[in-house]
Amino acid sequence: VVLVSGHLDSWDVGQGAMDDGGGAFISWEALSLIKDLGLRPKRTLRLVLWTGEEQGGIGAKQYYQLHKENISNFDIVMESDEGTFQPSGLGFAGSAEARDIVKEIMTLLQPINVTDVYDSADGTDISYWMRDGVPGASLHNDINKYFWFHHSQGDTMTVQDPNQMNLCAAVWTVVSYVIADMEEMLPR
Repeated sequence: VVLVSGHLDSWDVGQGAMDDGGGAFISWEALSLIKDLGLRPKRTLRLVLWTGEEQGGIGAKQYYQLHKENISNFDIVMESDEGTFQPSGLGFAGSAEARDIVKEIMTLLQPINVTDVYDSADGTDISYWMRDGVPGASLHNDINKYFWFHHSQGDTMTVQDPNQMNLCAAVWTVVSYVIADMEEMLPR
């Protein structure tokens, strides 16, 4: 299973378009693009739209409890939860060998200048999986304006730039598809 995700719930003000509608959107868009292109990877691509993230990650904890017995089937868990602004790369948590593979995958994104792989992945909703050894990835993007809107009345759709969201979706699509279509799972 290659899991792509974002959370649906928002804080008690605003619409939650950026935190974290953007992550939910690019995760949905990644699978839609793969389907529209007629691609069928070797492994399952799964979209999870978390709930209860803003209340302490209770949805992620429940999902983990329900699926942890199949942890060896999870290739990578990916979460976008810091906006969908101009992407720069991925945060990655996993073995050195897996990191080298992810770095190679990221070279495919050179045409849109999104190739960096950072030393750690963040994500409340994927933390249980990463703690137990499943490789994890989080979207890195230009968060200079993130806290202008984070948990505020200003977190509305007007914050989202469609071009930047498309670039984020491209990153999510390429990384998730290539990993799901590799002969072997990422090394633990």
